[in-house]
Amino acid sequence: MTDSYLYIIIALLPLAAGMVVTQANPYHALIIRGVLGAIAAMVDAVLGAVDVALTEALMGTMLAITLYAVAVRSSMVMRLGIIQDESTETQDEDSGKVIEALRNVVKKHYLRLEIVPYTNTQALQRALIDKEIHATCVPGDREYHTTIRIQRLYDIIKTELPTPATSLSYVNVSDLQEQHS
Repeated sequence: MTDSYLYIIIALLPLAAGMVVTQANPYHALIIRGVLGAIAAMVDAVLGAVDVALTEALMGTMLAITLYAVAVRSSMVMRLGIIQDESTETQDEDSGKVIEALRNVVKKHYLRLEIVPYTNTQALQRALIDKEIHATCVPGDREYHTTIRIQRLYDIIKTELPTPATSLSYVNVSDLQEQHS
C-alpha cells in the first residue's frame, strides 16, 4: 500500500507520451516531452537508479529538448522569393497585403514566412529550381502570381488564402529542372 504513489507516477508516463504524440503545435510537444523526461527521471530516482535518473534528466530532457527546439525552429519556415528592385527598397501596398495574407495563413500552421528578395525573374526561377525557396510571388497584370513547389503548402494556402489579389499555382520542381537542362 505504501507504493501506491509510485503507480500513480508511472501511470503518468503513457499519459504524457500520448499527449506528446497528439500535439499539433510542435512547441507544445517539446514542453510535454520535457515533462515526460522529468517524470521518467523521477521514476528512476524513486526506484533507486539515481545514475539513470541523472542521465535522463541531463541528456534525455535538457539536451534533447534543446536540440529539438533548434531543429523545429529552423525547419518551420516557408521561404518566399520576391522581385525587389535595388532602387525601390519599399514594397508597394498590394504586395504588402499579399505577403501579409500569406504570413497569416502560414502562421496558423506554426510556420514563419521568410522573405527572400531577388533582383530579376531569372534569379527567382533559378532559386525555385535549386530549392533555395519554397515559393515565388511576382506581380502580374492585375494580380500577383504565387508559385509554390511543395504540394502540402499549396493545398494549405489554396484553401486558406483570403485575398483575391493573387493567383496560385503548384509546380513540380523536377519538371522545371528538365525544362532548364
